[in-house]
Amino acid sequence: MEKLRIVFMGTPDFAVGILDAIYQNNYDIAAVITAPDRPAGRGQKVKYSAVKEYALEKDLKILQPTNLKDETFLQELESLNANLQVVVAFRMLPEAVWKMPKLGTFNLHASLLPQYRGAAPINWAVINGETVTGVTTFFIDEKIDTGEIILKEQVEITPTETAGELHDKLMNLGVSTVLKTLTLIATGNAKPEVQSEEGEIKTAYKLNKDNCKIDWTKSGAEIYNHIRGLSPYPAAWTFIVDEEQEWNVKVYTASFDEEAHGLEVGSIVSDKKEIKVAVQDGFITLDTLQFPGKKKMKAQELLNGLKLSANARVK
Repeated sequence: MEKLRIVFMGTPDFAVGILDAIYQNNYDIAAVITAPDRPAGRGQKVKYSAVKEYALEKDLKILQPTNLKDETFLQELESLNANLQVVVAFRMLPEAVWKMPKLGTFNLHASLLPQYRGAAPINWAVINGETVTGVTTFFIDEKIDTGEIILKEQVEITPTETAGELHDKLMNLGVSTVLKTLTLIATGNAKPEVQSEEGEIKTAYKLNKDNCKIDWTKSGAEIYNHIRGLSPYPAAWTFIVDEEQEWNVKVYTASFDEEAHGLEVGSIVSDKKEIKVAVQDGFITLDTLQFPGKKKMKAQELLNGLKLSANARVK
């Protein structure tokens, strides 16, 4: 068995669980590479990445390059004498980086590749109403999420699961998958397979304001999946319009009831307890919302200080 000396690359919470598993299993971690510190929030205070916070706590060597092709960074990376790099939720690597270690560079991706290559695989699996997803480890190549697959593990997506809940489930699955992958590589038993390009391959597009907006012309099931697929972050959103007022509202949780009705799509039916939106095949009940400048709250709590007229609608 070859002794592994690992450089770990990652940034968000999802990566922390994997890094912790590598650390707890006593692998030799030469360094952790993560995103540069950035000002955040109203006060523009400098914010560390979740991975940096963890690395500081464990006294691991930290590198935060702004340019992955910078000669000084490449020299420092080489001087670490790592024989394997593990990447979890980081950025695209230049060839000079991913080709450096003798045993290669592998990535953990939160989908069953080749499905949902891209930036937001967890969200899009839920948005598209998938019932199964998983994680994949693969050796990085020059394209995004296209390298040879080392290991795949799958898990069920339940009908009411949010992206946040699935994130945690996949992080746990990712821990065991990465540890198995490390053993395969160390023992020389990894047998990477080329990804299939046959059939329809769905993409995990980067999330933005446009694709997070609720399209009320879709079916109730599609709208419900859209809301849970963006909860709790970055959150689906819509405009609520009432008389002369218009609010940009985030929707965190909702439910769908299939029901025939004669209302115009987008009409709001509201009483003191709930806010329901008429869709083509029933009603979406908005359970947890956030109005501009307000905290996130349940509809019933919101309606204590907000009265919607019979003309209220979404758009």
